[in-house]
Amino acid sequence: METEKPYEHAAVRLAEKFGPAPKGAIVLGSGAGAFVERLESVKCRFPYGDLGLATTSVTGHSGEGVLGHIAGHDVLVMSGRTHLYEGLGMEPVIRGVRSLALWGVKQVLFTSAVGSARPEYPPGSFVQITDHINLTGNNPLAGPNHERLGPRFPDMTTAYDGRLGEIALGVGSALGLTMGPGVYSSLSGPSYETPAEVRMLAMLGGDVVGMSLVPEVIAGVHAGMKVLAIGVVSNFAAGMTGQALAHDEVKDVVGAASANLGDLIAGVVSRW
Repeated sequence: METEKPYEHAAVRLAEKFGPAPKGAIVLGSGAGAFVERLESVKCRFPYGDLGLATTSVTGHSGEGVLGHIAGHDVLVMSGRTHLYEGLGMEPVIRGVRSLALWGVKQVLFTSAVGSARPEYPPGSFVQITDHINLTGNNPLAGPNHERLGPRFPDMTTAYDGRLGEIALGVGSALGLTMGPGVYSSLSGPSYETPAEVRMLAMLGGDVVGMSLVPEVIAGVHAGMKVLAIGVVSNFAAGMTGQALAHDEVKDVVGAASANLGDLIAGVVSRW
């Protein structure tokens, strides 16, 4: 008899703890955990360990699932994520999104702190991710295909859902936020990119850069989920200002933008 996979166990735990799956989920990146306080009501919350999910060692990621209500919808908020650079391997990184899909969640909104490779996207602004460049050297679908989730060779032409993207841009415009479309360049970290690497990324067509998001997006699309990703620009990438980069700066800038991010997320949820 085939051994239960970790994401299957986590999907069972989600159903046991939270009941029927909501239509959508929100996965919060670095510094964005304050959004949980925006929920109009909280039905229940559990640490990732109770849900069969990997815990994160990165500051700014509380590592808990919170089922609540906002903008007329029930949502599951996943506060924090696991990263490749934590050294646990790929499976824990994508376990969360796979368990959400198997539980029955149909669409997911990701946030991610990003560095900007474009002067027109300054710190504190937002980017609606329209595509990505995977430079991590890893693909979450490598190895045996999980037929229960999706096909061996999933198409990534529209990995980022166009309808959800239009909603996000419309909400951002209505709120008066600086927000445009952009391509996310994904590297493994944890060291920040060098100035030469940032110049290369811009030449390849990357607008922003980060150390997460892409494995989860690929796994989510493979499992048939609709994906929206919003980048919160925390800093200009290396070499653009001459200043050194630090994770505390990332958390501080994203934290300062949390009110606008909360308005943006609530506006999107109200229309999805």
